[in-house]
Amino acid sequence: MDWQAFALTIKLASLTTAILLVITVPLAALLVLGRSRWLAALEALAALPLVLPPTVLGFFLLVLLGMRTTVGRGIAGLLGHPLAFSFAGLVVGSVIYSLPFAVQPIVAGFSAVDASLLDAARMLGAGPVRLVLRVLVPLARRSMLAAAVLAFLHTVGEFGVVLMLGGDIPGATRTLSIVLYNQVENFDYAAANRTAALLLGLSILALAAIYTGARPRGGRRA
Repeated sequence: MDWQAFALTIKLASLTTAILLVITVPLAALLVLGRSRWLAALEALAALPLVLPPTVLGFFLLVLLGMRTTVGRGIAGLLGHPLAFSFAGLVVGSVIYSLPFAVQPIVAGFSAVDASLLDAARMLGAGPVRLVLRVLVPLARRSMLAAAVLAFLHTVGEFGVVLMLGGDIPGATRTLSIVLYNQVENFDYAAANRTAALLLGLSILALAAIYTGARPRGGRRA
């Protein structure tokens, strides 16, 4: 087992999930409560990684964050190194390709909150920030748990974007999905079985956490 890749994968997925929860709560609130005609375009843009092939997304990010563009050179000037083929670049890529897996459950949770509760909070003087933090987030906590778990798992299992943007650098960008690919390519099926079993176990544990959190204590789900 490549424990260095395991630790890097968990670190990448944890950091990506934390960043996504910070980003997607205000984004989901805007999509649910906003009235702008541009919100449909914003929602479509947030969902784009669902339908875009990961290798295509990885290629676009590789070009954008590499040294061929002004953006990439500017970031390299600030950080002292390009984002492409670095752990920081993987985090940026992971946040983008896991975005819909975090924002869509939260949008569903916020949309399910009774509108009369929101109206009552507004009548009591709650502003937009208080409305989100004191009403929407507590009432949609199960959806937020689902968003966190799905974003974490999607980051753990992603291959195309990781390979295109990060490559295969031990200790920097080599995740478990890359390790599994290398093991199969080298016909080391015993090691591949162990890596695949570990990824399967992580997925089962995470899904069990979702369904345990969605089931009320001592009763059946509505």
